[in-house]
Amino acid sequence: MTARPPWPLAYTVSGDDCSSPMPLGFAAPLTEAVRHLAELGYDGVEVQVRETGARDAEALARTVEGAGLKVLGIGTGPVAAQDRLTLTDPSPDVRRHALDRVLGAARLAGELGVPVTLGQTRGVFLPGLEDIQRLWAERAVRRLAEEAADRGSRLLLEPQSQAGTSLWRTPEEALAVIDPLDAPAGLVLDTHHLDAEGVDTVRAVADHAAATGCLQLAAPSTRGPLTVGDPRLPDLFTALREGGFTGWLTLEHTQDGDSPKAAARSWTALTDAAASLPRSPLPTTLF
Repeated sequence: MTARPPWPLAYTVSGDDCSSPMPLGFAAPLTEAVRHLAELGYDGVEVQVRETGARDAEALARTVEGAGLKVLGIGTGPVAAQDRLTLTDPSPDVRRHALDRVLGAARLAGELGVPVTLGQTRGVFLPGLEDIQRLWAERAVRRLAEEAADRGSRLLLEPQSQAGTSLWRTPEEALAVIDPLDAPAGLVLDTHHLDAEGVDTVRAVADHAAATGCLQLAAPSTRGPLTVGDPRLPDLFTALREGGFTGWLTLEHTQDGDSPKAAARSWTALTDAAASLPRSPLPTTLF
């Protein structure tokens, strides 16, 4: 028996402005990716963008909605992954370009009425510069949160493992940054990064479900597609439901050389796990 999880299901895709597909997303041009994902039954996509801004919102929405899907979030990973721009680079010009890019993503998200997420673009600390880099990062996050709020969006900050960034690696550390902000903000929780930092993933989701706008999923250890029978999935679903989660789920994992098959595997694992949950109304997604 299979069933749909009671939250929108999204898949990571790359915007047409990316120099190549993001390795943890569907490895195909956007038009092709959304067609395949719609056929599988996904509800929407989380679009990773490199330099797309508000002026591109209509074209992006037309491409995604033309396939019967929705844009559920805008990611900023390619800013760092493809152009090596971060908010904590020692070069003022690099920091300025990085901030301009993520602010553009916030404006795009505002036009679409969805959140904007921030992960690895905050950067890595260098010896002797940790204090000033932390200050640069905090100022940039404040500016990004304000821009997002002004545009009708909301910033979601993602705790990431030390392999990708030097700061805000746990949900508690990320919340300590966004809680004092005057603008609304929340979390992206990623099972891979939580695992890599030794955080109990189910407990973290249970503790922070209400503050979380998106939960990103991948198989433990491999960071590949989900597998049917993964015992953690029902526990995660229960933690989300009991914690009042009103966001969406995103599949963000390696593609094993075949994105349609990877997306199908994860879809099957999620719907199979959802069969163990009591039926309930689909919650309203809050940004």
